[in-house]
Amino acid sequence: MDRRNFVKNSLMAGGAVMASASTTFASDDKKSFKGEAFKAKFAANFYLIMKTSTKGMSFVDKLRFFYDCGFRALEDNDMARRSVEDQKIIAKEMERLGMEMGVYTSYAPFNDLWMTGNRANYKQKVPDKKEAIERIKKQMLANVEVGKRVNAKFTTVVPGMYDEQLDFGFQFANVLEHLKYATEICEKAGLTIVLEPLCVRHPGMWLRRSADAYALCKAVGSPHCKILYDVYHQQVTEGNLMRSMELAWDEIGYFHFGDVPMRTEPESGEINYRNITQYIWDKGYRGCIGTEHFLSDVSVEGEKKFLDAYRLIDVK
Repeated sequence: MDRRNFVKNSLMAGGAVMASASTTFASDDKKSFKGEAFKAKFAANFYLIMKTSTKGMSFVDKLRFFYDCGFRALEDNDMARRSVEDQKIIAKEMERLGMEMGVYTSYAPFNDLWMTGNRANYKQKVPDKKEAIERIKKQMLANVEVGKRVNAKFTTVVPGMYDEQLDFGFQFANVLEHLKYATEICEKAGLTIVLEPLCVRHPGMWLRRSADAYALCKAVGSPHCKILYDVYHQQVTEGNLMRSMELAWDEIGYFHFGDVPMRTEPESGEINYRNITQYIWDKGYRGCIGTEHFLSDVSVEGEKKFLDAYRLIDVK
């Protein structure tokens, strides 16, 4: 064998060994994530968690990965922006795995005043209620079809920006009117709106407090309009979590977890999530709990820490 072929063959053999070792490591690494199903119905957030381990995976492989990690539910803020084909692929695999679809977002403007002020923005001096109603109706009708395709029961609505030129009470009346139309649309499809109050880290938003979300739900007066109680947002906004949950309990339809201060996984901040999970379980809640947060460490080790945290706070 001449020197050129010897070197070539040696490099090929070495590369094969390295590739084999790399594959084995990746395989072993994924095996270390596997675990029994969580008792609480934690919903894996499709676009926020475990990005390192799922990088490059297809939707189907990603779902199988989350299933192996112990998740039996999924939520996806971006579902309405995905193609119809992708929505169907996701729904089919979830059905095969026996996973439940949690929330997806139908209406959450971070830069307009259509729901609160019946206008696009401050440049529009004269409100146009008719246009506002038609815009919101059109968006809700389109996104209800998304819910049907993915077998969702809940969809997130955020009323939008605070109109600084209009008193809170008038904005409340505007939001209420739009919600009644939106709820009627969702009710016909068997879908429930969940209103999500957001904290000051989303500047300028109108709905912040659980009490205001509660008042809206009571005013709408439908079982198809409820509260998405995001524990992270409400800890930042008002604290006294169990008390506010207790007061709003009959109108809470869904939960999100995330720790304070950095909106990362439970056990990484100040909230006692072991108590929170057990509390809502003991109250009778058996629905999805979304993992809508970032990870304090995005490495593979950080992802293991994330899963360990959810094992720790799971109901006993």
